[in-house]
Amino acid sequence: MSSVKRFIAGVTCPRCAAMDRIRAWEQNGIRYRECVSCVFFEQLPIEDEAPSELTTRVNQARPEPAQNEIQPVRIMNPDHKSSDS
Repeated sequence: MSSVKRFIAGVTCPRCAAMDRIRAWEQNGIRYRECVSCVFFEQLPIEDEAPSELTTRVNQARPEPAQNEIQPVRIMNPDHKSSDS
């Protein structure tokens, strides 16, 4: 079983440094890459598990706020008119 060979936009060949000359395909559980400008060829096994997500501030667990922490509260009078009007 052979899949279609596709060019990868914006990729530079690690051997000859030509841009947009790398094509990739998958066959029998192996990922292949080759450069059409030079003799660069690479094969990599396809991993079954998804790559782990990088840790960022968005996906990190936030610490729980302390329940016993005392915070001051400022009570405002809604009937009090400001001096700006």
